[in-house]
Amino acid sequence: MTFSLSLPILLSLLSVFLLHANASPLHYNHPIHHRHPRFATHDYRDALTKSILFFEGQRSGKLPPNQRMSWRRDSGLSDGAAMRVDLVGGYYDAGDNVKFGFPMAFTTTMLSWSVIEFGGLMKGELQNARVAIRWATDYLLKATAHPNTIYVQVGDAKKDHSCWERPEDMDTPRSVFKIDANTPGSEVAAETAAALAAASLVFRRTDPTYSKVLARRAIRVFQFADKYRGSYSNALKPFVCPFYCSYSGYQDELLWGAAWLHKATKNPMYLNYIKVNGQILGAAEFDNTFGWDNKHAGARILLSKEFLVQRVQSLHDYKGHADNFVCSLIPGTSFSSTQYTPGGLLFKMSDSNMQYVTSTSFLLLTYAKYLTSAHTVVNCGGIAVTPKRLRSIAKKQVDYLLGDNPLKMSYMVGYGPRYPRRIHHRGSSLPSIGIHPGKIQCRAGFSVMNSQSPNPNILVGAIVGGPDQHDRFPDERSDYEQSEPATYINSPLVGALAYLAHSFGQL
Repeated sequence: MTFSLSLPILLSLLSVFLLHANASPLHYNHPIHHRHPRFATHDYRDALTKSILFFEGQRSGKLPPNQRMSWRRDSGLSDGAAMRVDLVGGYYDAGDNVKFGFPMAFTTTMLSWSVIEFGGLMKGELQNARVAIRWATDYLLKATAHPNTIYVQVGDAKKDHSCWERPEDMDTPRSVFKIDANTPGSEVAAETAAALAAASLVFRRTDPTYSKVLARRAIRVFQFADKYRGSYSNALKPFVCPFYCSYSGYQDELLWGAAWLHKATKNPMYLNYIKVNGQILGAAEFDNTFGWDNKHAGARILLSKEFLVQRVQSLHDYKGHADNFVCSLIPGTSFSSTQYTPGGLLFKMSDSNMQYVTSTSFLLLTYAKYLTSAHTVVNCGGIAVTPKRLRSIAKKQVDYLLGDNPLKMSYMVGYGPRYPRRIHHRGSSLPSIGIHPGKIQCRAGFSVMNSQSPNPNILVGAIVGGPDQHDRFPDERSDYEQSEPATYINSPLVGALAYLAHSFGQL
């Protein structure tokens, strides 16, 4: 059935591959300026540029004239029509064509936190980072336009995954799924509130009107999350599971959301909410995996700043909670509970492990910043761990990602001489509209997915799931656990790269 369709596709791929065989995306490179006494083995500035550029490749909706990832075109222009709402825009989460609200909101929160902590170091990339955030928040404002309702997904994931087609060719159902008072989803609602609140801080000076819109919406959305409690994984189980099931419950998001609203609004009701509900919401639980599902570790670091820097005594315990998280990462201490690969990579799980590498690196650099401001250290059972040590651990993880590993492989597409060529990403793997204007049918693309040919479109800046626990990486397109990029892998790394580029005099 697919042979007559797939042959021209493969020919298109071959021509593009031959055209680009010796090409690398050097036009995004920047020279290294060694104004710093220490020697950097990596061009963190170049990696920063690319880590933000990646988001343009994930855009859904009507693309702007200044779109730099030029092989992408408009897509999903009728999204929301199934429920007579405008849900055009936002991001595809990874290598498919579904818009999942839960990871999109977390991506937005972490991009915003990256800018809040390290945006002052980003120089020319700061505006690109703001644009990446606004592409998400414009969509989240649409998704939360109706009170006590959030549209949390566009696209039927099971039907989408049965096709291998470009987003521009999508013909699978663009079903719309929502949470409301009758079908609550506190984790996605509270994460959306966190995203809107964090982003309101990003735009506070550059666009105060937009900032106020975001803050007002965050307040309303958090109120909905808290009042109508329940897990969206129960309410929408057939549609959101197993893709983005919430396994950690919604308590972590309520704490995280309240922390962001406290930071964004300074309204004492949120500090009081945290004081009253913190323990019930799991502030002291010993769970040290920070990602799109579990926010406890991030909330602890965020709230520790209020005690360390703002001297809010009632949040004293969060310094201890944050220390416990950090101590779990330090090899050789009695508190250490983290696995590392033989090559030194933090290893949490086989599916998309690199998201935990980037999120943990960001938390370490951010906590080091807070500790330095407070002239204090981490206490690991009587052993003092300095901010310098935290920065060193974070740098080692980022350096591994960028190529300092047993395979000498950069896990960021387009960075360095050797990087993944067959990433699990529909748009990147199929010939672009410019090369192959004809529609590629749902099943026809699988001949490409299952082939060994390199992806013709370089999704510059994409970070894949990464190597296994033995530092092995097969670079196979069908291996979504190791070869699929995702927005929430990149978003925390943006802040980490900005810090490293600055500290080595590259910015």
